[in-house]
Amino acid sequence: MKHLFPGALGVMACAVLAWFPVHAEPARPGLAQVRHVFVIVLENEPYDITFGPRSPAPYLAHELPAKGALLTRYFAVGHNSLDNYIALISGQAPNHDTQRDCPVMTPFVPSGPVGRYGQLPGRGCVYPKSVKTVADQLHAAGWHWKGYMEDMGADPAREAAVCAHVPLGARDHTNHASPRDQYADKHNPFIYFRSIIDDPSYCARHVVPLKDLQKDLARIATTPNYAFITPNLCHDGHDAPCANGEPGGLVSADAFLRYWVPKILAAPAFRRNGLLVITFDEGASGKSCCQEQGLPGGPEPGRYGPGGGRVGAVLISPFIRPGTVSTRAYNHYSLLRSVEKIFGLPYLGYAGAPGIKVFGRDIFHAPAAPVPSAQARGVDRQ
Repeated sequence: MKHLFPGALGVMACAVLAWFPVHAEPARPGLAQVRHVFVIVLENEPYDITFGPRSPAPYLAHELPAKGALLTRYFAVGHNSLDNYIALISGQAPNHDTQRDCPVMTPFVPSGPVGRYGQLPGRGCVYPKSVKTVADQLHAAGWHWKGYMEDMGADPAREAAVCAHVPLGARDHTNHASPRDQYADKHNPFIYFRSIIDDPSYCARHVVPLKDLQKDLARIATTPNYAFITPNLCHDGHDAPCANGEPGGLVSADAFLRYWVPKILAAPAFRRNGLLVITFDEGASGKSCCQEQGLPGGPEPGRYGPGGGRVGAVLISPFIRPGTVSTRAYNHYSLLRSVEKIFGLPYLGYAGAPGIKVFGRDIFHAPAAPVPSAQARGVDRQ
């Protein structure tokens, strides 16, 4: 099945170059040692509930921070879900449609030229090729990436097994789970960028079902340098109860982590130089940090206030002392900036804005090392 989005976006979109990078500063201690990043994004819980003393997710709230670092002042950037996922991989701020989780898969229509920090003003869901993601950056630099989506293709009549998304202009039926298939487009950020989906074979190699992760973890050579992991609508905590009868919420999210996190931590790539990040797309409030800015001419980020709320994050790595607690303010743009710093990439969108910090000495403790060249790394350009 082909998933090409036909139709022009207009002369303005073709002329716009939305990748205005801010070049990275020298890598910091510990962070520079990382070569494999695993990101798991869960759903819709504020910090006080997730990490409180009566958390329904004791593995996430207590056991995992004891293995690494708890970021007590980590913030989302918007509401509802999709705008946060978009920010995590591109640095683009929320627009009117991504704030609403794009119930219809519409093309992004620019309303003007690229603004400060690479922000493309306008509205819509599927960004033109000129808007780049960290996946595009990694591929161009010779690193390997994959997005692992739980339940994608579980029901072949519902969506494809790889690079799954509804066609341009279609109403997104994947926002509602079925007992057999709980995959949702809105939690898969890669399919909202034409730089990825306009090449179906490329997208199919990189946006794959979660079940592929276990096989890929077996060897360093098959483990991507950047792995973005999205549980299904039940296991990310979004639904409660779930379409298949599971309890959902933080209870099912905790069970998902108990199954997958030990597999990641035992993987050869992680044990050598890995970093696992577990966080949430949004919290219950509109709180923000880090001088967060909105889209020029667009809505206030957050819908319910200036940001996406305090959600917290857990980071685990051989270069993080167990039991570390950081009270420094970070947000989703900080995570993007930190990933770009790790791989020696320029900063996309608001990842390059003032007030956005990379994960630093409050988290990492190992000495710095230079980022090797693509030739020296021997990385396969897939």
